[in-house]
Amino acid sequence: MGKYFAKRLGMAIVTIFLVTCLTFLLMNAVPGSPWLSEKSPTEATLAALNAKYGLDQPVYVQLFKYLGNLAHGDFGVSLKMQKNRPVLSIILEMFPVSAKIGAIALAWAVLVGVPLGCLAAFKRGKMTDSILRVVCTLGISMPSFVVASVLLVTMAGGISGFKLFPTIFDASAGWRTYVLPCFSLGFYPMCYTARQTRSAMLDSLNQEYIKTARAKGLKNSKIIFKHALRNALIPVITYLGPQVAFTLCGGFVVESVFSIPGLGRYFVQSIQNRDYPVIMGTTIFLATFIILMNVVVDILYKVADPRISLGKGGE
Repeated sequence: MGKYFAKRLGMAIVTIFLVTCLTFLLMNAVPGSPWLSEKSPTEATLAALNAKYGLDQPVYVQLFKYLGNLAHGDFGVSLKMQKNRPVLSIILEMFPVSAKIGAIALAWAVLVGVPLGCLAAFKRGKMTDSILRVVCTLGISMPSFVVASVLLVTMAGGISGFKLFPTIFDASAGWRTYVLPCFSLGFYPMCYTARQTRSAMLDSLNQEYIKTARAKGLKNSKIIFKHALRNALIPVITYLGPQVAFTLCGGFVVESVFSIPGLGRYFVQSIQNRDYPVIMGTTIFLATFIILMNVVVDILYKVADPRISLGKGGE
């Protein structure tokens, strides 16, 4: 087990290093500057700003300097959006907002998606299965911003005189303000989880041990949830690993639609404003989160199926 985690740690460091270098180089390859605005500064002002933040140096020098600072936990400071504020401080302020909405979205997506997938598999070929497949296909095909837009039109005042939920997110407004963003953010994962569960359950239900359980006279509910579902959860866990990281870090488009002051929306704004340190810090934070969730997924494999070895097949 210790060897496994040491190997994963080494792979994580290499991955973060490559992500950092690639993002830094691509970011600097894009034409433009953080200082360009409607009122363009003078050449002297541009030169002074570039010198202050080290942007007048060659790209490889900037990269080596950034990697050195990163090794000491320094993500730099915001150049434009919250000028001179540490990027890590910004991330720690924005992330809890996104994480709360993302956690609620994932919770309902899993709690609804897995049972629906089981139901569709058990009712294979019947009307229930057909309806669920249509809904899941529709949910997977629709981008989250389309779902959010439809909800705004139908439930947030788009139709005259009919407004159940607020249009703009306001944490002080109570539970109603979370309904539409959480539904929009969780609808795709719910549909995909249901479809993955259905496929895996169909495979599990055809196994010999399920036929043996039925021959012993076990109830259908016990066969599904105690025997078949446990093995069927492996592909679901595989999908949910990186999905958890993306969802908790904020739905970029959904947060923009509902004006949620979260990390996803702030990341989009940092790209629009070319706030390089914020772009780098958010990208590294997300990459680290994804790597961490992949390790958690490997551990959950072992929990779901004790036959899986982390030291061999799990590497």
